[in-house]
Amino acid sequence: MAYALLKTAHLLAVVVWLGGMFFTHFCLRPAAMTLPPPQRVPLMAIALGRFFQAVAVSIGLILVSGGWMLWRVVVTTKQTGGPFNMPLEWHVMVVLGVAMMLIFGHIRFALYKRLRRAVAAQDWPAGGEALASIRGWVAINLTIGAVIVLVVLMGTAN
Repeated sequence: MAYALLKTAHLLAVVVWLGGMFFTHFCLRPAAMTLPPPQRVPLMAIALGRFFQAVAVSIGLILVSGGWMLWRVVVTTKQTGGPFNMPLEWHVMVVLGVAMMLIFGHIRFALYKRLRRAVAAQDWPAGGEALASIRGWVAINLTIGAVIVLVVLMGTAN
């Protein structure tokens, strides 16, 4: 029961993160582009700030639930006397997931900081540059996230 609840929390956190990136990249940004920079840049800064808070919580849930599920499988396997061999798709999920978290850290603590400074100074060109950098890294993270989902789904199909 605990494993199922943690797996559900894990998947919901992934959905929030990936879905939020998809929505921001393909829906919010294009719609906001119809606004002039003095409206668009602050709107995106506020929306991204809220989204980044949700991603931080999601990352915490992903780390805790993923770590606990992995630990639980290792313990159960060892109790049965069998060797623990982590499936390839789990390795991919862990390595690429950590890469996504590091990229998020760069977006949140470097690029978003630049965006907030530009908004505070009403420097709309600098804000636009920060948003363009954020967009590029979000596209990379969204692609990595899609690869993780595909690898895990293909691995469980065997």
